[in-house]
Amino acid sequence: MASLIPVSDPADPRLADFVRLRDVNLRKSLEAEHGLFVAEGEKVIRRAVGAGHPVRSLLMAPRWADPLADLLDGLAAPAYIADDATMESLTGFQVHRGALASLERLPLPPLEAVLAGARRILVLEDLVDHANVGSIYRCAAALGIDAIILSPRCADPLYRRSVKVSMGAVFAIPYMRMANWHDGLGKVRAAGFTLLALTPDQTATPIDTASTGDRVALMLGSEGDGLSSHWLDEADEPVCIPMSPDAMSAGVDSLNVTAAAAIACHSLMHQGASRKQ
Repeated sequence: MASLIPVSDPADPRLADFVRLRDVNLRKSLEAEHGLFVAEGEKVIRRAVGAGHPVRSLLMAPRWADPLADLLDGLAAPAYIADDATMESLTGFQVHRGALASLERLPLPPLEAVLAGARRILVLEDLVDHANVGSIYRCAAALGIDAIILSPRCADPLYRRSVKVSMGAVFAIPYMRMANWHDGLGKVRAAGFTLLALTPDQTATPIDTASTGDRVALMLGSEGDGLSSHWLDEADEPVCIPMSPDAMSAGVDSLNVTAAAAIACHSLMHQGASRKQ
């Protein structure tokens, strides 16, 4: 069983994994250097452990010792117990879910392994908002997406905010990160995938009527500019989500990327089910 260790000093070096969790630049540096990430809340912690991520340590309010007792029984990592004020001073925010775990990252699989057996995948280009990335993972997991490919500059799915927003869905979908943004799509196409580029351009093919084929890669672009011109040119077909004419006349010409991802994933799931019939 993990040893339960009371702590009261936010400067305790044993708690270094949990320091200033809202400082994005610090956390990127710290987590990359030590190969760790932080999961927040009982459900997400359990999913991370269930996905095979070794636990480095836990930090929790006393009230969580009993709900997590069965998990602690199987761990050798230390579990630090602190009051809410100490946790807030250390992390930089009020830890509403009362429990945090520092876990080790696992090596990302190669592209070939991620694509093997997959039929519907997402390819994310330069999405920089961690909450958006987490939301897209949650949509993808719920709507039958088999894998996710990230561009080199896409936000980290294992950053705390991404993991939290996804409710642990980041552990349910295989993913990898491209090493080469310029040529990465060619490898996906070579694996037999049709590349569909989601765009707000209403002259593009409505996604419900696109020729998807047996293996489809849906490309989603950054929050502000959407897909780059290079990736749009690389696509086999641009596709759109048809907008209401009334909305268009009022100047509302697009959806945010997470809403668009959910609608598009649902469409791909429906098309996939139709092909099986």
